[in-house]
Amino acid sequence: MTRAEFNAYCATFAATSHVVQWGNADVWKVADKVFAICGWAEARDAFTFKVTDFAFEVLPGMPGIRPAPYLASRGMKWVQVYDEPGLDDAGLREHIALSYDLVAAGLSKKKRRELGIPIPGEG
Repeated sequence: MTRAEFNAYCATFAATSHVVQWGNADVWKVADKVFAICGWAEARDAFTFKVTDFAFEVLPGMPGIRPAPYLASRGMKWVQVYDEPGLDDAGLREHIALSYDLVAAGLSKKKRRELGIPIPGEG
């Protein structure tokens, strides 16, 4: 996935915003909470996102994926795809979508309603 493809994909989620910070990283947020980052690592773009506890145990065991620098060291369950083979584009999209869902789920129901983010169980 290219940086442009990453940005285009992240823009498809409801109530997101994009900022460039932390040394030219593309940072995507839902409300004011980060759900995905594309930044430079070891001479290539690296993709960072929040994961479930289980994925945090499994993914860093795969070549090209590690606990996210800075975030994981603070006890957060975030990983970074930083090298080959990492994840293919479909896998990366799936994990970015799950990251969005995890972060959005942490928002209050009131905030989710205000932003037009679906709430499971409400139709």
